[in-house]
Amino acid sequence: MLFSRFHAEGSDPEQPVLVFLHGLLGNGDDWRSCTAYLQTHTCVAVDLPGHGQSHGVWCGSFDEAVLQVRETLLAGNLSGRPVVLVGYSLGGRIAMHGVANGLFAPLDIRGLVVEGGHFGLASAGCRALRWRHDQRWARRFRREPVSTVLKDWYQQPVFTSLQATQKQHLVIQRSENRGDSVAHMLLATSLARQDDLLALLKAQPVPVHYLFGAQDRKFTRLALESGLPSTRIPEAGHNAHHEQPQVFARVLRDLIDRRILLPKSEQA
Repeated sequence: MLFSRFHAEGSDPEQPVLVFLHGLLGNGDDWRSCTAYLQTHTCVAVDLPGHGQSHGVWCGSFDEAVLQVRETLLAGNLSGRPVVLVGYSLGGRIAMHGVANGLFAPLDIRGLVVEGGHFGLASAGCRALRWRHDQRWARRFRREPVSTVLKDWYQQPVFTSLQATQKQHLVIQRSENRGDSVAHMLLATSLARQDDLLALLKAQPVPVHYLFGAQDRKFTRLALESGLPSTRIPEAGHNAHHEQPQVFARVLRDLIDRRILLPKSEQA
């Protein structure tokens, strides 16, 4: 069972429960600045396998990660409540895998919001390159102090929008992770092991909405090329919910209030 926490407990049972899944190296508390603006909704944040207070829980695949999230939510009495999944980066990829393959049933998933999550690599060559990339990082997380690895981790191009002080803060904050747990999760849910999910997502009935930071060039391109409904978060990079939490929350509220996040069969 994974650790989960309520960031807010809205009183309206007709409103969907918002379930937040964090990125690699994070935990459920990463969403606190965003959920502070969503007090009218019930907000649940899950610590993914190998992270936060779920650091002792490991998984071996995307299927297993999804099932661990599902069982955690069912144990939290969310069966029968409408649910909107909100996933950032790794959390978004796990959520996409589960929705695309129908693995969250019997949960009543009404919508999926993905922030900066990759749909999957199309070619075997790209997957092989990514596997070698992730293996190198995993070896470092196992062998070196986490703080040392993170100083290089946040120099990757995807984090170019972060200022030096922001990177330093993240290194300090993320150094609480256990290197072996991070390494295991990194390989178990490597992009190299992920299916190309875009066509499957478009074929299933749960609506998907993509959020991306305006300064995040890579995921701006992926979002716009995907053809999925999407929203640009201004003055933000890859981690838009952290850099612009109030704007991010406002976009979520708007998607729900305008009933965009409803299964296609229920939209008038």
